[in-house]
Amino acid sequence: MSEKPHGEKSDGDKALTQYEAEGRAVRANMEKLRALRLAKEAAEAAAAPPARAKTRKVAAKPAKKAAPAKLSDWLANQQKGGFRT
Repeated sequence: MSEKPHGEKSDGDKALTQYEAEGRAVRANMEKLRALRLAKEAAEAAAAPPARAKTRKVAAKPAKKAAPAKLSDWLANQQKGGFRT
């Protein structure tokens, strides 16, 4: 066992303490930035003109769908292509 004076931290403890301090600093910065962003969005929302009511648009008639391909046509194309020989 290594003899260390009482109260002296090991290298692992120092690294962990530094890591935790950096994490706290990052979280504090994120909280500050979030508060600034929310304040800015609230100010923009208050300054924005009221939204106009949407008007209803008349829908165009849907285009006619093409008739589905017939099974017999599909089978004929498969045979022409070399399938199911």
